[in-house]
Amino acid sequence: MTQTQCMISLTDPGGYVLKCPVGNGCVDTWHKAIGFGGCCDPELSAKEKIMGILGQTDPLVAVETWPFIVLGISIVFIIIAITLFRLHAFLALILAALIAGWLTPAGQLSDSTEADTSAGHLIDVINVATKEFGSTAGGIGIVIALAALIGMCLLESGAADKIVRRFIGFFGEQRAALALLISGFLLSIPVFFDTVFFLLVPLARAMSLRAGKHFMLYVMAIAGGGAITHSIIPPTPGPLLVGDALGIELGKLILAGVIFGILPAIGVHYMAKAFDRWVPVPIRETSGVSLTDLEAIVNKKDEELPSFGWALAPVLLPAVLIALASVFNLLQESSGISAALSRGGGLFGLHQAIQFLGNKIIAMMLGTFIAMGIYWRQAGLTLEQLGQKLGSPLETAGVIILITSAGGAFGAMIRHAGVGDAIQGISEAGAISYVVLAWVVTVVVRVAQGSATVAMITGSALMASVVGDGSGLAYHPIYIYLSIGFGSMFFSWMNDSGFWVVCKLSGFTQNETLKSWSLLLTGISVIGFLETLLLSVLLPLK
Repeated sequence: MTQTQCMISLTDPGGYVLKCPVGNGCVDTWHKAIGFGGCCDPELSAKEKIMGILGQTDPLVAVETWPFIVLGISIVFIIIAITLFRLHAFLALILAALIAGWLTPAGQLSDSTEADTSAGHLIDVINVATKEFGSTAGGIGIVIALAALIGMCLLESGAADKIVRRFIGFFGEQRAALALLISGFLLSIPVFFDTVFFLLVPLARAMSLRAGKHFMLYVMAIAGGGAITHSIIPPTPGPLLVGDALGIELGKLILAGVIFGILPAIGVHYMAKAFDRWVPVPIRETSGVSLTDLEAIVNKKDEELPSFGWALAPVLLPAVLIALASVFNLLQESSGISAALSRGGGLFGLHQAIQFLGNKIIAMMLGTFIAMGIYWRQAGLTLEQLGQKLGSPLETAGVIILITSAGGAFGAMIRHAGVGDAIQGISEAGAISYVVLAWVVTVVVRVAQGSATVAMITGSALMASVVGDGSGLAYHPIYIYLSIGFGSMFFSWMNDSGFWVVCKLSGFTQNETLKSWSLLLTGISVIGFLETLLLSVLLPLK
């Protein structure tokens, strides 16, 4: 039953009357004290029943608060399912997506006005959840699988340990965490965070074995450095889209991201050390490489390992190729250079080659083949033995893809429920600092659906409609951009793919991940927000 099917008239403060235009003038009365009754009761939607249980009497208020009720029910279900009933994260997230979809009013689940809903609302829920699951898997599945293969080959070939030895030799053992933090910070500018973590976590494992301690420190250094640049420095998709929505030049975005990322990165260094003391975590077995095998690798003589150049190639080559493709895309925005890069231009052939090699799948595949070749040569394997070794990391990647895709389906259902629109309606009712508003809105969307990129897109869409070209602001709109970026990092938990990437690949338990990774990102978000808010007042740049 919806408001288009029944006439609603208020009676007294305790209830209202629903007059349904069906049958013989059926009238169903709902009252705060007695709940629902009458002939329309079987037709009541989940939304109307739950609003009755919660004591909601004003139908207009019900429309505004319902998305937040859907959000609250879904989040509580996920927390209880995973922590209390120990349900696998994939099942918990898929079930939460179905619950959120069921609670969403019929007709809101599909972007198409021609969607076939004749099979019923529940079938529509399942179809939309399946579609969103597949969309997420299609975007991340191949990259995660290839990166898992690179990580395993780096470990078992000794390439990871070769890089570790050079890092320790250059920075010194006392600064090993700083070396990993800088590596994550730089590599995550052109490459997705998940991929960077896949590539660098073997270094943390090998380095911790050599040092005999500090595994938590090294993992948090990598994760923190990568998370910062992934959220505030283009050409990663989120920052690029936020800057475009706010009309800010790309060069300013990159410069501001690097400058404003320094203070949070320093904070990561000290927070990682604190977590290493408070939540000490040993290196645990994970799928792909056993601790016994890893210890055998790190005890090898230096001359038994691959050369430093070949060891770096599987990590650096994909990053460089993807970055070059991004640079060429940006150069096309210049009219003069665009003509040279277009068909018939002198640089057309080079442009086409870079675009092909810089495709994320192609670039990652090249890195994978190099890593496999190094492993095959160093270990003296036959092709059959190599194929058998590749099975285990692909199984690990498969679990992460399932969990990540389920989180994508849940996030999509929350968006369909109208959480973003409800937040926008509330924000327009009060006058608050736009820097604060941008951060708060992005934080809410981030915590609700998990994806930092989706949170940035949602936050930028809202703020672009509020601030326009930024001419009416007392400060440069770059501060809105930064506030959105830092807000997208707030408290990563079970619905975020990054949470499970860190958890599963590091061998952390869920509680350990919440106590370290989740708090680390919250710290980065708060430090960056306070830095942005303060400088928007002291240095408005107008």
